[in-house]
Amino acid sequence: MNFPISDWNALADSQRSALLARPALAEDAALREAVAALIARVRGQGNAALRELTARFDGCTLEGFRVAPEAFARAQAEVPAALREAIHAARGRIKRFHAAGMASPYALETAPGVRCERVLRPIRRVGLYVPAGSAPLPSTALMLGVPARLAGCPQIVLCTPPRPDGSADPAVLVAAQACGIDTVFLLGGVQAIAAMAYGVGDVPKCDKLFGPGNRYVTEAKRQVANDPEGAAIDLPAGPSEVLVVADAGADAEFVAADLLSQAEHGPDSQAILLSDSQALLEAAAAQVAAQAAQLSRKEILAHSLRALRLIRTADIAQAIEVSNDYAPEHLILALREPRRWLGQVQCAGSVFLGDYAPEALGDYCSGTNHVLPTYGAARAWSGVSVASFQTAISVQEVSAAGLATIGPDAVTLATAERLDAHAAAVSRRLARNGGAR
Repeated sequence: MNFPISDWNALADSQRSALLARPALAEDAALREAVAALIARVRGQGNAALRELTARFDGCTLEGFRVAPEAFARAQAEVPAALREAIHAARGRIKRFHAAGMASPYALETAPGVRCERVLRPIRRVGLYVPAGSAPLPSTALMLGVPARLAGCPQIVLCTPPRPDGSADPAVLVAAQACGIDTVFLLGGVQAIAAMAYGVGDVPKCDKLFGPGNRYVTEAKRQVANDPEGAAIDLPAGPSEVLVVADAGADAEFVAADLLSQAEHGPDSQAILLSDSQALLEAAAAQVAAQAAQLSRKEILAHSLRALRLIRTADIAQAIEVSNDYAPEHLILALREPRRWLGQVQCAGSVFLGDYAPEALGDYCSGTNHVLPTYGAARAWSGVSVASFQTAISVQEVSAAGLATIGPDAVTLATAERLDAHAAAVSRRLARNGGAR
């Protein structure tokens, strides 16, 4: 494999844009129409459509979709002890991290007799999607299940695609059970999103959907979120991506391994390396070629590495600027003083500091969340947290004295906006209460 190195400062603006263009999501009319047709079919035909689509896309015929209690017990026995222990250890770190960042309700008097509050409520029913396309992802069950449980959601529904023999991946079931989730359905793809968004068969209608997926799942989530009868979604999530900023002291072997760890997710994943060191870029390119030849997912890498970008910048400050414009899902600062540069990072889903913080740790067990905004959405969106599973409700309690204090301001503002009924709703009370402040 040959990976050319581009000089950022030798490129015109149009060339820079083309260099950083993400692989096409194929959000064309054909994709939208195909997804819409599948959603309509699930809504119209219910379980019959779920069975037919599961047979077509997952290669197995199922009469029922809910995972039976005994399947959880079998999963505990089937999963090796080391993997069970890793799942529970990761769950513990994820729980500690997310618990520390939970929002708190608060209340204060904004004026005498005027008490304003913000109270938090768990979303009543949430749907979690755990993919199992090219590989099962028990880590996603942890990343979604832990914050959902911390938020106190009364009902948590999980959908994951069945294996060809019609069973759930046992590691996914162990992870779900570790999070206290026992409502699991063997459904994948668009049909899973549609079932959770609208309520089909035994799958209850959910208020909000969470989880990553391929372009069909991503489009299905977008469509149900735009339908008033559908469900809200967590965030815009497309193909996985990583951007590495490395200096001359970075380890090219480590850098290449990080680039490949994201490139292997799927053919439309993207990896980018920015550095002010030509030698580091060349060494990393050689390492990518050598390491890729040793990996198992060669077919996927053959596609995704076409979008690998190696870019030389004038200095690290310029590399950070380029990264902020790109707004990567994952940002690795393979620098000698990475924390020094953290303050310059404005747009990223998750940041990894230094040579010993591979992005893979965030995927699995450091404690942060791996459900993150992609495709530039990190400019305005954040990764999943406990707050994603809650709503915040504002409350105000006003006494007669409080109304007398702030009511005239409301009348003045409503009158300026020519909203007479607004003004009257306050002024009538003021009149009954004796008028002025």
